[in-house]
Amino acid sequence: MQTRNIVWLIAILILVALAAYIVIPTEHPDSVKQILAAHQLRKDDNGNVIQESLGRALILRLGLDLQGGTQVQLLADLPEGREATQEDIETAKVIIERRVNGMGVSEPLIQSSGDRIIVALPGIEDADAAIETLRGTGQLEFVDFTNAPPSLGAGSKITTSQDPSQAADGEPVYETVLTGKLLKSAGVTLDQQTKRPIITFEFKPEGADIFEEYTRNHIGDRLAIVLDKTVLSAPVINAVISDSGIIEGDFTLDEARNLAIQMQYGALPVPLRAVDVRTVGPSLGHDSVSSSIRAGIIGVLVVFLFMLLYYRLPGFLADLALAAFVLFNLAIYKVLPVTLTLPGIAGFLLTTGMAVDANILIFERMREELRAGRSLTSAVEAGFSRAWTSILDSNISALLIAMILWYFGSNFGASIVQGFAITLIIGVLISMFTAVVVTRTLMRLLVHFFGERLSKHLFLFHV
Repeated sequence: MQTRNIVWLIAILILVALAAYIVIPTEHPDSVKQILAAHQLRKDDNGNVIQESLGRALILRLGLDLQGGTQVQLLADLPEGREATQEDIETAKVIIERRVNGMGVSEPLIQSSGDRIIVALPGIEDADAAIETLRGTGQLEFVDFTNAPPSLGAGSKITTSQDPSQAADGEPVYETVLTGKLLKSAGVTLDQQTKRPIITFEFKPEGADIFEEYTRNHIGDRLAIVLDKTVLSAPVINAVISDSGIIEGDFTLDEARNLAIQMQYGALPVPLRAVDVRTVGPSLGHDSVSSSIRAGIIGVLVVFLFMLLYYRLPGFLADLALAAFVLFNLAIYKVLPVTLTLPGIAGFLLTTGMAVDANILIFERMREELRAGRSLTSAVEAGFSRAWTSILDSNISALLIAMILWYFGSNFGASIVQGFAITLIIGVLISMFTAVVVTRTLMRLLVHFFGERLSKHLFLFHV
C-alpha cells in the first residue's frame, strides 16, 4: 500500500517539475519546440494544400480582450439557393491564413465554424483595412483589352470570360488571358522616379510562357490587369513581357500591400462578408491583463488562507494540491495552446473554487468519522471513499454543461463562450486529479509516518 503511495508521490513530483519547467518564462530548446510543433496549412507551387510543421514557443497566448486587436467574423456571401460546401470554407480558411501571415500578424487565430470563418488579429486596430484584405475575393485576371473603348480604365467594373453569366444584356465579355493561379509571387516597391508605390509580380514558368506569347502577338494593344472584376490598370503593351511585370495605379502604400497580399495568396473560392467586427485598443487590453492578474492572485490567496485557517493540517495539504492545480493549468494552457480571454480567466477562477470544494467534502467526511471515534487511518479512507460519489457526480455535471457551452460557442461563432468552456473543462479534469489523487497521496503518507503522533492532536484536523 505504502509502496504504491510513494510511487504516486514520485509521479506527482515529476509532473510538478515538468509543469514548472513549462510555466517558468524562459527560452526552451528547439527540441522542446519541435515536440510541440504547430502545423500550418499552405499551398505548394502546384496549388495543392499541404501541411508543414513549425516549432512553437511555449508562451501564454492572450486573446484580443487582453492584448488589443481586431476580431472579424466572415460569412459566406452567396446568392439565395446556393450554399458553401465545407471544402469551400476550409479552402477559404487556408487562403485567409496565408493572407494573415503575409500581413505580419503575430499569433493570429483563424478558425472555421459552419459557414463562418472567425479571424482574431492581435495588435491590428485598423479594422476596415484588415477586413478588405481578408474578405477580398482576390481573383486576379489579365484581360485582353484590344477592343475595349479608351474610356474603360482604372476603377471600371467589367465582366470577363471567367464568369460570363454575370454580364447584363448587351454588356461585353472580355477574354481572360491568364489568372492569378499562374502567379508565383507579388510584392510592393517604390517607383524610383515618382516615389509612388507599385505592385511587382512574377509568373510561374507555365504562366510566363503564356504571357510571353500573348504580349509578342499584341504589341500596341491594351492589356487590363483586373482584381475582383475591377480594373487596376490597362497599360499598352510596348514590348514582349515574359516572367514578370508591374502594376501602377493611384495606390497608397497600405492599399498596394493589401492588393499584393491578395494577389500573392490566391483567390477565395467563395465571396465573404463581415458580419461582426470587434476592436479592442491596446490600453484597454493592458488594463484588462492587470485587473485579471490582480483578481486571480487575490482569489487564489483567499482560498489558500481559508483552507489553512479552517481545516488546518488537511487544509495545508489541500493548499499544496491547489498550487499543483494552478501549475498544471498554466502548463496545459501553454502546451495546447489555449488562448486566454477574460471569460477564460473567469472559468479558471471558477474551477479553482471547485477544486477545493472537493477537498471540503472529503475533509467534512473525515471530521464526522473522527468525531464518531474511528482511528485516523480509517477516518481518512472513509472520508475519501464516502465523498467520491458526490465529487464524481458534481464534476460530471460541470463537464456536461461546459461541453454544451463549448459546442454552442464553436458552432455559432461565440468565441467568448468557447473560451470560458475550454478553461472550465480543463480545470474540472485537473481538479479531480489534484483534489483526489494528490491530496489523498499526501494524506496517506502523512498518516503513515506521523499517524500515532497526530492521533493525539486531533485539533490539527479541526475536530
